[in-house]
Amino acid sequence: MSNANAEETTRNGKLRFVEPHIFAILFFFIVLMALCTRVIPAGVYKRIPIEVEGAARMMVDPTSYHRVERTPVSLLGVFMSIPQGFAEAAAVIAVTFCVGGAFGVVKRTGAISIGVAALARRMSRRGIMVIPVLMVAFAAIAAFIGTQELSLIYVPIILPLMLALGFDSMTAAATALCATTAGFTGAITNPFTVGLAQKISDVPLYSGAGYRFVVLVVLTSVTILYVMRYASRVRRDPSKSLVRETDVRWREEFAEEDEAAHTRATTREILAGVSAVLMFAWMIWGVLAWKWEMVHMGGMLLAIGLVSGLLGGLNPNAICRAFEEGFGEVLLGAMIMGVARGVAVVMTQGQIIDTVIFYMARMIQHIPPAVNAVGMFVAQSGFNFLVSSGSGQAVITMPIMAPLADLVGVTRQVSILAFQLGDGLSNIIFPTSGYFMAVLALARIPWDRWLRFMLPLFLIESLLGSVFLVIAQLIGWQ
Repeated sequence: MSNANAEETTRNGKLRFVEPHIFAILFFFIVLMALCTRVIPAGVYKRIPIEVEGAARMMVDPTSYHRVERTPVSLLGVFMSIPQGFAEAAAVIAVTFCVGGAFGVVKRTGAISIGVAALARRMSRRGIMVIPVLMVAFAAIAAFIGTQELSLIYVPIILPLMLALGFDSMTAAATALCATTAGFTGAITNPFTVGLAQKISDVPLYSGAGYRFVVLVVLTSVTILYVMRYASRVRRDPSKSLVRETDVRWREEFAEEDEAAHTRATTREILAGVSAVLMFAWMIWGVLAWKWEMVHMGGMLLAIGLVSGLLGGLNPNAICRAFEEGFGEVLLGAMIMGVARGVAVVMTQGQIIDTVIFYMARMIQHIPPAVNAVGMFVAQSGFNFLVSSGSGQAVITMPIMAPLADLVGVTRQVSILAFQLGDGLSNIIFPTSGYFMAVLALARIPWDRWLRFMLPLFLIESLLGSVFLVIAQLIGWQ
């Protein structure tokens, strides 16, 4: 699409900005970080082992920072960081392929198109209400288990429905991404952020849930209203959509399926659809009750595709071809996650991640006490660009931020909330967040278009987060 735009611009004789490909953006950041390894002093904290909910993790010793010999990343290292990024992001990449394959098979059975058509007919007059219902459910799941990567599964399910109801692919992506982010940020018992941060900070596990619940409700409510406002505007006037060109392709692909969906569903199609729904519910239960991880989710998704394919009447070859097509549809998203991880790989090899957090902490010490909590929030947001993993950020920053909070008069509970907000809200802004960029790829939404949609909401949520931090500090929230 970019090349076509460039040719059109040349023919018209007008200069027009053409958005860079996401790989170009990510490679730019990899090169930039490689250059930083030649400028920023190398330094490290010692790591000490801790155990959280049966999992061993390495936490930094906040008093152990020291300079080490600089290890700048070479030109070859820049290119090696990309395959290394694929290796480190292997679990999420595998799940992405499993999502694509499973839904490729279910779609081939006709169950998705028939189910979407039925829902669209039933909800044609009150279709807008599907957005708050879905977003509350997605936010609640993320608030308790903290798995934002479930957005990768939500989007393929709700995208056809959103288009059938007169919305656009941006609405579908926002319903999944914004809801899971609100839940992940205002977490109640998220073990990857709240649980880990409270253990590191020597704060009672999952204490302060009442105040966090208020944060969760406010963030989720504001997010729902924002998405519904955009969706209503697009439904009234499709020209207001930020992804009109993308949705033309989506609607063309769904056109043949829509024609078939007007026929009466066969027994096989019903069995395929029902089995997929039940097994998907089983997978969500497994994540909630049995703490299933990425590998479990990937295996379950493959089982969903196989079972629904067999019940839907597909022969083994047809099932394999559907899996193959599904893998192809998510290839870009999977590749984005590996390339995005290369940024962190370069910083780790150059030994500058610990240096960045060391100097961030020193800067916060010089901020006036009244805004120290907000300063922590800003610092955590900036660090999230470098380390997008919630648990990864917790084990690096919280051993430093918790004692720093004692020094500057901020309660440790408030410092944990600052970490939650900083880590959570920016997860669907920065291109270094692999799962986020993969979701955009699944929905075929360019990153710059997403920013046009998301930045106002991000600023609103950041302002609300700052207010919550100031209030928490003023009331001495423990």
